[in-house]
Amino acid sequence: MLSTNLASLKPRRHFLARWFLVAAIGTALTFITRATALDLSTATIADLNAAFDKGTLTSEKLIELSLARIKAYDQAGPKLNAIITLNPKALETARALDAERKAKGPRSPLHGIPVVLKDLFDTDDMPTTAGFKPMATSQPARDAFVVKKLRDAGAIILAKVNMSDWFGEVPLGTGSTLAGDTLSPYNPKIYAGGSSTGTGVALAAWFATTGLGSDTAGSIIHPAANNALFGLSATQGLISRTGMIQSSFTQERGGPLARTVYDIAATLDAIAGFDTEDLITMHGVGKIPDQPYTSFVRADGLKGARIGVLRDHFKSGPDHAESLALMETALADMKKAGATLVDPVSTGANLWEMIDNAGVHGWERKFAHDLYLKALPPSAPIRSVEEMLAKAGDLTKPVIAKTAAIQSLDNLPEYEAALKQQEALRTLMLELMDRYDLDALVFPCKTFRIPELGRKNFSYTGYAYISAYTGFPSIVAPGGFTASDGMPFSVQFMSRPWTEPTLLKIAAGYEAATHHYKPPALIPALPGEKF
Repeated sequence: MLSTNLASLKPRRHFLARWFLVAAIGTALTFITRATALDLSTATIADLNAAFDKGTLTSEKLIELSLARIKAYDQAGPKLNAIITLNPKALETARALDAERKAKGPRSPLHGIPVVLKDLFDTDDMPTTAGFKPMATSQPARDAFVVKKLRDAGAIILAKVNMSDWFGEVPLGTGSTLAGDTLSPYNPKIYAGGSSTGTGVALAAWFATTGLGSDTAGSIIHPAANNALFGLSATQGLISRTGMIQSSFTQERGGPLARTVYDIAATLDAIAGFDTEDLITMHGVGKIPDQPYTSFVRADGLKGARIGVLRDHFKSGPDHAESLALMETALADMKKAGATLVDPVSTGANLWEMIDNAGVHGWERKFAHDLYLKALPPSAPIRSVEEMLAKAGDLTKPVIAKTAAIQSLDNLPEYEAALKQQEALRTLMLELMDRYDLDALVFPCKTFRIPELGRKNFSYTGYAYISAYTGFPSIVAPGGFTASDGMPFSVQFMSRPWTEPTLLKIAAGYEAATHHYKPPALIPALPGEKF
């Protein structure tokens, strides 16, 4: 439990050395602090640490403010319904971390910072449900690898949050059979984005400072975009998936969402790294920079960057006109901030057709689910897909029953063809970036109008898949709001594997040039949140 583990968790000296290196570099062009007055809706992790250092804020007070917002806006008011399980020991943990900070100093920039987790990351003190009602009491025996790393860094796991149900049938992927729909804080009638819905909504509502989502085919990108957040799908292999419910060995990634690039980088510093139980992380050995990721978050990050405008990934027509206009404004802003835009760049291929034929999660789903379920303790209510179908019956998604019939991934021509298509996409993207000597590609996250909650027969076909199917790193950045419905619009940057420093630098430059984040008017600041 948290209360018994706190004394045994030691600061990671290498991590702290990398963090303190930032201070040595200087603060002139970094986002170490942004203001002398603190506003919780926009405060970065660095801002909060500055307040901790000054004595104007404690972790206990920060958790109290978070809990007050959850009570006012998640449990009452608009009832956003982002939270599945609140950590009952969050305040106790905060007090202990405050005492530790006073006695020994902070473990890391995340010391005493509230974090929310999509409810598919294991926690040894709270159930992990994936939003599925029959798994409401499923209690893992230990923390997920990245959750342990967060706790070791001093982060406080404030809550497990709602998500598009991975096992049960719900309309348009906005909620779960366990907790119901999660509502957008910008407009409760509009789709908040899935499947990391609760993470996106909780952070847009500033219930917490940062959080984790997961991405099989855009499930970090869409909720980040629909909630005016930054969201990072890191290079496949940079972040471990041990203790995380998956639906694809090939495509599954966990990653951070936050209101600022700095907070994305600080979270990545805590969770990236090699894990003996997820050997895909072997590919990341030697790829993590010597300096912390936060050191690449610079206000002048667009200056000198060569960015290719991937117009192969634009769509046209009246349904897309408003977002396309915002995209052109975003491109102009990048040029003003010092970026060199190569516009257009083109693969010469039918990119949409390639994407449509590159997904492999449909074949891998049962095997990925079983890998997680069979590792659960004997007390778990469901420990295999077969048992899920037997116990949950019609509550289970039809696609799970369909894929359960696949006995082996060997000798499946369609599956092998999709894997080859993914390799072709990787080759195509690398050749394109090499041909034009690009630091990154840019394109809209999506250009259609975000649909109403519960709308059926709606498809996000192609959008956000290119990062998922290649495993290349991608970051979503707020790009403004549509005039027709006031909903967020976002741009997406993607680059070569292991270039997270470059992407963070570019996204930070765009953030500094535009400052598009806008707190939702539906959930105004409460007393005590500005000081």
